[in-house]
Amino acid sequence: MSLTGRRALVSGAGNGLGASMARHLAAAGADLVLVGRRPGPLEAIAAELPGEPLVRTCDVADADQVDALARELADVPVDVLVNNAGVGGPVAPITDITPEQWDEVFDINVRGVFLMCRALLPGMIGRGAGDIVNIASVTGKRPLARRTPCAASKMAVIGLTRTLAWELGDCGVRVNTLSPGPVDGARMDRNFRGEAERTGVTYAQARDAFVGRAGMGRMVTEDEVGEALVAMLGIPGMTGADVDLSAGMIA
Repeated sequence: MSLTGRRALVSGAGNGLGASMARHLAAAGADLVLVGRRPGPLEAIAAELPGEPLVRTCDVADADQVDALARELADVPVDVLVNNAGVGGPVAPITDITPEQWDEVFDINVRGVFLMCRALLPGMIGRGAGDIVNIASVTGKRPLARRTPCAASKMAVIGLTRTLAWELGDCGVRVNTLSPGPVDGARMDRNFRGEAERTGVTYAQARDAFVGRAGMGRMVTEDEVGEALVAMLGIPGMTGADVDLSAGMIA
């Protein structure tokens, strides 16, 4: 589909899924606003993309920074908001997780989604059109030991999405969730190394044991997530949906 003439803001756009989704949105013709906490990676991604992507630094968990970003973009209509910024959080039994670690995960993964929606929705409602895609995860949809903060936060995002979609149904704004995972890349590599060290198995054994839980026996790729995002934006009647992209991990 073509997104020519539409502007998409992607949070957490400096690497991984955010960078991949930015590339696919740009390939579909969208103008980009790349948002993250560090300017260097954002500028590197912007240099790869066609046109003149806007680069803005912002901590999505900071209400003042998000409000300042919205004011700065007041004359730059954002048609598509992709709430991708997130953290995996600690990998530990819940009894070993501190309240500060728990709060950090929820501040970024849930509060950040709320603040970005709150700041950018007035423009979409005023124009009578817009798309919000919140990036959740398959984490929480099936048991994943020692990942309680991440699981709880991502399920909270799904609940936020469904409620907001209902709230905005007559405003011309669609709100959906894309739940990818496991996604092949650096984050999963770290998880597999940590699991191997914890259990005394090899990296390959830790990886195979996890990936073997997927129906297709593999992980999804960052490119597949970018393709899924663009496809979702091309379905006019889709709102309040939660799309699993898991190679059969969730089935």
